[in-house]
Amino acid sequence: MGNGGEASSSTTTSTFSHGVVKKVILAYAYVALWIFLSFTVIVYNKYILDPKMYNWPFPISLTLIHMAFCSTLAFVLVRVLKCVEVNSLPMTRQIYMESVVPIGALYSLSLWFSNSAYIYLSVSFIQMLKAVMPVAVYSIGVLFKKENFKTNVMVNMLSISFGVAIAAYGEARFDIWGVFLQLGAVAFEATRLVMIQILLNSKGISLNPITSLYYVAPCCFVFLLMPWMFMELPLLTETSTFHFDYLIFGTNSFCAFALNLAVFLLVDKTSALTMNVAGVVKDWLLIAFSWSVIKDKVTLMNLFGYGVAFMGVAYYNHTKLVALKEAEAQRRAQAADKEAAGRLMDQHNEEN
Repeated sequence: MGNGGEASSSTTTSTFSHGVVKKVILAYAYVALWIFLSFTVIVYNKYILDPKMYNWPFPISLTLIHMAFCSTLAFVLVRVLKCVEVNSLPMTRQIYMESVVPIGALYSLSLWFSNSAYIYLSVSFIQMLKAVMPVAVYSIGVLFKKENFKTNVMVNMLSISFGVAIAAYGEARFDIWGVFLQLGAVAFEATRLVMIQILLNSKGISLNPITSLYYVAPCCFVFLLMPWMFMELPLLTETSTFHFDYLIFGTNSFCAFALNLAVFLLVDKTSALTMNVAGVVKDWLLIAFSWSVIKDKVTLMNLFGYGVAFMGVAYYNHTKLVALKEAEAQRRAQAADKEAAGRLMDQHNEEN
């Protein structure tokens, strides 16, 4: 009997260990896939837009191509192949105009500005500037009363900003217009993330990347048409030597679409916090790649400043993790209290 019990316990432990190992391996696979695709899209966009590389400095046009490709593919997946159900979403014309359209406008501006920055700044410096994203999200969240103002959090935000400022001061290829574009892209993206919480999540609407692209990408396309017609179309018509390269722009657009799916997989199967931590790893890899392969100059001041910002971001992620664990523990404690109260009630009824 004893041996049978030990064998059963051993089998259970083995099964449990196998399940844990499988989950860990899958989590690392999702992280690796997201880092790879994010890395690829950033370097690919830089390659296309940089005057010293492919030399096609038309960021609005590139963003329009991405949005057209993503809109078409999302439509096929939703309406033709029916891979994703959208009819169950409470999406009315009024909600679309009041919620999706503002988010689409912010997303189009974010993509336009971020792609434009590749013309003026190095990949490494752009990644350093992106470290201020938690600062922007928290500040805008406080402004719209989605976050509570806390002195210790604001001090942490200031330390991140200070580190980025040092990195900017030590940048060998500093361009004020490029910095303005990248910080503008961060501000628009942070506002978009907060608006998703206010305009969509509060109404019970949760969009995965396919449904998000299905609704938002056509909206972005329309918003970008006006600046494209006035700013880039005249230049493109004058460039008679340009021929649309289906291989370059097709694979680039497919990578951008695949990145959206990878984001969904990573957040759905792990957490948004995991993506934040993976983003820090991706940033260091991009800085190393930019220095070693693209031959961008990275100074010691750059690295010191980004190191300060990195410590601030790491601490921010740590506090978020602690808060999530405390919330989960509180939820489990409440569930256990309810279960205990239910058992006491059942016992009381039986006695009576």
